[in-house]
Amino acid sequence: MTGPGPLRIGVVAGEESGDLLAADLVAALSRRTGRPVELVGVGGRHLAALGLEPLFDGSEIALMGFTAVLRDLPRLMRRIGQTAAAIAEARPDCLITVDSPDFSLRVAKKVRAAAPGIPIVHYVCPSVWAWRPGRAAAMRAHVDKVLCVLPFEPEALRRLDGPEGVYVGHRLTAHPGVLAARAAQTARTAGTGDRPQRLLVLPGSRRSEVRRLLGPFGETLCALGQRNNTFEVIVPTVPHVAPLVEEAVSDWPVRTRVVTGEEGKWQAFGEADAALAASGTVSLELALCGVPMVSCYRTDWILSAIMPFVTVWSASLPNLIADWPVVPEAYNEYLRPAYLARLIEQLWADTPVRAAQVDGLAQVAARMTTERPAGDLAAEEVLSRIGSAQDQL
Repeated sequence: MTGPGPLRIGVVAGEESGDLLAADLVAALSRRTGRPVELVGVGGRHLAALGLEPLFDGSEIALMGFTAVLRDLPRLMRRIGQTAAAIAEARPDCLITVDSPDFSLRVAKKVRAAAPGIPIVHYVCPSVWAWRPGRAAAMRAHVDKVLCVLPFEPEALRRLDGPEGVYVGHRLTAHPGVLAARAAQTARTAGTGDRPQRLLVLPGSRRSEVRRLLGPFGETLCALGQRNNTFEVIVPTVPHVAPLVEEAVSDWPVRTRVVTGEEGKWQAFGEADAALAASGTVSLELALCGVPMVSCYRTDWILSAIMPFVTVWSASLPNLIADWPVVPEAYNEYLRPAYLARLIEQLWADTPVRAAQVDGLAQVAARMTTERPAGDLAAEEVLSRIGSAQDQL
């Protein structure tokens, strides 16, 4: 553990958010051990900046919706086998799988079968508390520990007989951009009238969800304009979907600025009066920054068919963390532009609706706060698993 050699880590991260979490954890491992970290596996641009030479582009496994998965199933199965074989052959000190459970947990299962001595830690608990609760117990055979980013998840894993879960918090709670945006939101007053309202539009980081949401979001902007609102639109996005976003917003009837850099994104969060956002990690980002929002989603037809089997009372992370409906949700047939426009009007002005949500978002931030950064706590848990595995040799 304290020798001069590098720490070897296997990693599987496909989503943009998972790539960020993994990179934060890897950086914390290096700081804590004082050793270089060698990476093998799959990831995005943030892990690549830390030295990962990915087996393939991590965006290939960032699929949303059952139809997308089914369409690409043969290729995904090949990628699962390729990834598991490469990691098992490399014999890392630990395998860290991050989110994307339909891909990453299958890799973990194959690695455990091929190289049972490799400790396996999964970062971001699958939503077993929402649906497919049997997955929790199934994970026990090939996942040694789950690093949870939501405070209620360790208890959910215990209740469902899953692997041990530990709440490490979320890297966003101590992110400099989040802290700066939150301070800017605290210092400003909504609807001062000295400038147009500023609306964030966040259609997601996956191509499939971006395509589904850009249409209704554009129609919502039309409805806001027809109701005599004066406003500007900022669209923070990620590089791999930026061309798709830029093409769509070129037809929008309002001044729109597309932002791809991190600095510009957090500045926009600090300046925004409200946000129209895809359901997911971005809703947590907005909550921690204190930006009032509407959470939106449009599912594919297969996921729509299984929605009756979803047991959780809300699909919005801020709502689940606060344990009350802080953020209004508009999904599928309720994704109506005229309705969304009226919600935004209530959120970007000085109204009781805005005040109630801002108070709720402050509750979310308080419940998410940990004594130390999430990456450091996650690194401790990973090193603990590595140490336990070495003690057994």
